[in-house]
This record gives sequence, structure tokens and C-alpha cells, in this order.
Amino acid sequence: MKFYDYAGIIHMHSSFSFDGHATMEQILSATRKTGIDFLMLTDHDHLQARREGWEGWQDKTLVVVGEEIAPRFNHYLAFAIQEPVSYDGDPQGKNPQKYIDDVNKQGGFGIIAHPDHEGTEMFHVKHYCWNDWNVSGYAAVGIWDFMTDWQKSLRGYCSGLLGFLFPAYLLKGPRRVTLERWDALNQIGKTVGIGELDNHASIKKFLGIRFVAFPFERAFRFIRTHVLLDQPFCGDSRQDIDRLFQALLSGRCYFALDYFVPSRGFQFIIEQDGQVFSQGERLKLSGSARLSVSCPVSAQIRIIRNGREVHRTAAERLSLPVEQTGVYRAEVFLKKMGKFRPWIFSNPIFIT
Repeated sequence: MKFYDYAGIIHMHSSFSFDGHATMEQILSATRKTGIDFLMLTDHDHLQARREGWEGWQDKTLVVVGEEIAPRFNHYLAFAIQEPVSYDGDPQGKNPQKYIDDVNKQGGFGIIAHPDHEGTEMFHVKHYCWNDWNVSGYAAVGIWDFMTDWQKSLRGYCSGLLGFLFPAYLLKGPRRVTLERWDALNQIGKTVGIGELDNHASIKKFLGIRFVAFPFERAFRFIRTHVLLDQPFCGDSRQDIDRLFQALLSGRCYFALDYFVPSRGFQFIIEQDGQVFSQGERLKLSGSARLSVSCPVSAQIRIIRNGREVHRTAAERLSLPVEQTGVYRAEVFLKKMGKFRPWIFSNPIFIT
């Protein structure tokens, strides 16, 4: 089965956000230099970028304009909505079910953003976690958020300097609590996982010198979400946005740290009785199923079933018989500087 692998960025802010510092022109210049295929823009609490004509194909990058609904807690990324969704009267985000429902009423869908964000007290970054897991109706959850991961490494001024100079080397991957929750949710019903960037091109000051912490040309080399399409983009903005959404909502996607080695070409499938099942799909076990993982280069491949690791090997390709039902996904770690570092995380395949 051939898929067309498109790498994109989900969750980012332009100068249309009160705390964003890069114009759309600057952001799109960065996409051309980094090979980004699509952007899912999430400026705070409005859709102004769409009103000013930025949604759709911009040269070789497909731009989708969404909204980050951003009270104090429980941030939510909303897409396919026609009007901004408000949290007026709820500045603390105590009732996220309301804005989840409001997004769905518009025919849109939403993603729970950076659910286990801790912030960093030393550098005066507040925590913006998700604290209400009794909600329903969301489509996906952010599993690996660059800012959550990177900020967790900032324990002091020395680690802060190293984190700024060599951020990819300090990333630990999705938090264990996030993965455990995701695995538990997928044993109840499908919950799609995505990667987030959450970059603002923030301006910082050090020794009196102002600088941009993560210009987009730099930031776009970190956490990307890859969608897998059965046909290439056609060039029609509306059709291609719809197909991008379909792939995401079905779970036909994975997320990766593309800094060291591009992950394009990664494949995680299960074959049974001449049929091929990909990420997000469901099959009934008949006794002849075989799981396969293929990576662009040799790496440490881990197979997770129902939240527990059941196999680990170092290879470019892996093929295993499947003898038990369950929710299967793959994690891949790449060895760099003598250490296995998080690289690729698949969405699950469901076997009943």
C-alpha cells in the first residue's frame, strides 16, 4: 500500500496572536526553507488570518487557519469552524465541555492541547495543563508538544543555555503520563494523537540583548506531524484541506522529531489475508496477521500493545506475527551522540 507522506506543523502562532512575533510572510518563508508541506495555524481566540486571505495554498505550503481557545487552563485547538469560539464568562476554563460542544455545533473538530504542560518557574513560564478528563467530543490529543518537552529541561541557567543552543539533544519525548493516558483512552475508543510545536517566535532578553528564541526557520525542524494520504494533494485548497482533515481524524498520521533524520517514509502496518491495515484502522484477528515497521534508517523499534512494550529491536525493518488482540502502536528511537533519542511515534492499529 502506497501512501503520500506530508509533513506539517500543528499548533503555532503568528503576529495575529497577542503573543506572536512573526508575520505570515516570515512564517511562509521559513516553510520554504524547511520543506514543510502544511501549517495548521492556531492564533489565540480568533480567525483573523483567514479573513485576511491566508488560508489555502500559499506557494507550496497548505495553510489551515484554526483557533486556540485559550483560557487559563484547558486549551483547545479548533478547526473547520466558521466563527471564533468564545470562552467569555469562563476565564479559568472550568467548563471546557462547553467550548468543545460549541466547536462541534459548527461542524468543526478539536484537539486537546499540551495536556501535561508544566511550565518552568525559574523562567517565569506558567503551566497550561488540561485538568478536566471527564469531557467528551474531542477528536484528538496533543501527545508530544515541543514547548512542553523543551521547557521541562530548563532546570537552571546552565541547562537553559544548553537548551537554547542544542534543544533537540535535551528533548525526552512525550511524557510518560501523557502516553499512559493516551493508551488507556485508546482501549476505550479511538483517540488520535498528534505532535505540537506551539511556537510564538518569542522575543527574549539576555545581558540586555534582545533575540528571538526560536525563529520559525529553526523551530520547524523539530516536532512535525505527518499525514498519510492515498492520493497526492491536487492543488485545490478546499479539497486538500478536507483530505488533510480526513487523514488526521482517521488517525492515519504519526509525529516525529525530524531534526536529526527526516522521518518521511516511516511505515507501520498490519497485513492479514491479503489486506493491509494502517494507522487508525481496525481489523478482526484471524490468525494470519503480521505486523511490520519500516524506518528510513536503522533505529531502535519498540512495539507497544495496550500500553505495554512487547517487543524491542534495533533494525531498519521489523516484521512480527500478531497472535493477540489489542491496541498496537510503534515508537522509534534514534541513536545520536551515544544515546537513543525519541524519534517517531505512530498512531495505533486496533485488533479485535
